[in-house]
Amino acid sequence: MLCFTARNPIFPHPIALSQTSNSPLLFLKRFSLFCVQNPKRFSFSCFQKSPMPPPPPNSSHVVAEYAKSNRSSCKGCAKSIGKEVLRVGIVSRDARGFDMTKWHHLECFPAGAASVGSAETIKGFETLQSSEQEALKTLLERFANSVTDGEVHKREEGEENELEERDAKKTKLSTSDGETNSDIAFLVSDVKNKYKDATLPPKWKAFKTIVFLERDDGLHDSNKIAAFDFDGTLGNTSLYKRGADAWSLMYPSVPDKLQKLYNDGYKLVIFTNESNIERHKKKRQAAVDSKIGRLDNFIKQVMVPIQVFIACGLGESSRQAADAFRKPKPGMWHIMEKHFNSGISIDMDQSFYVGDAAGRHGDHSDADIKFAQAIGLKFYVPEEYFGA
Repeated sequence: MLCFTARNPIFPHPIALSQTSNSPLLFLKRFSLFCVQNPKRFSFSCFQKSPMPPPPPNSSHVVAEYAKSNRSSCKGCAKSIGKEVLRVGIVSRDARGFDMTKWHHLECFPAGAASVGSAETIKGFETLQSSEQEALKTLLERFANSVTDGEVHKREEGEENELEERDAKKTKLSTSDGETNSDIAFLVSDVKNKYKDATLPPKWKAFKTIVFLERDDGLHDSNKIAAFDFDGTLGNTSLYKRGADAWSLMYPSVPDKLQKLYNDGYKLVIFTNESNIERHKKKRQAAVDSKIGRLDNFIKQVMVPIQVFIACGLGESSRQAADAFRKPKPGMWHIMEKHFNSGISIDMDQSFYVGDAAGRHGDHSDADIKFAQAIGLKFYVPEEYFGA
């Protein structure tokens, strides 16, 4: 028995069409033809499956770790992620209920692709080296700042110029030394594990023409900075000798003085020029190993954690302008102050700089004293600070 409901008012009740047991196919053919010829006269009731429940929300989270092999590839640049290289992944659950991870290089990671409250909430964050932790924090902070600035811009279109000016201050560092002005944009993607073709030791990184030891074990950021040149100030070195061991303490009192400063809450920072790293292209690796080896050995001997910045760029010549990070330019200081001091404002009255290039008779230059003057720091020559 097949029931249908007629829309025509002459059929107010459901009509039953019987079919004989010996002609079911004939009945179905006739009824189908009738329906095709009269499509608007009838509406049919049919059984439907219950709608499927909506899938659970696709929540995702972020994980950071050092790659266990070189088999993963970056979803951002499609290049392979090397073994023991930091990778950041977005973990999401597919329709089958399985977790899927999309890995990225740090510099390729789309910070807005997943909700992250803070860098500390990222799974595996606590296992990263401090330099990678700071780089990840900076990446997230830059994204948060860009989102905030975008929302403000939408609300206050009339203040567009002011917002652009404020954004520029957030993303650029002024390196004015009173004579020239240059803007240096600090991007996490520009921080590398190599300086050009030279490999750097663990914990050492490169940014543009700077090589730096960002976070030595035990280092604490502070509002008081005790800054030093290295060659001729902390270490007695020679232009004619190379190697990690080709140095000695400039003054016997250096370890005790540095230890006291550290105990008094100062952060110790070395700012040193080393243009041989840039100039000696065919021997760049040897120049890197020599300079960094001396600094590492110095830190081990004095047994005090120190932050180090090496300016590898060249000075001013007839063919080029001076590198923005090479002393006396204050670029290294501004990078440290803005990006590697945990946002702590520096007390300039308590901070100071010690260097041997003071422009005196017999000094090789006046780069150190001008560096301190450009920043606004008290300046001491090493024999004055450490004693003869």
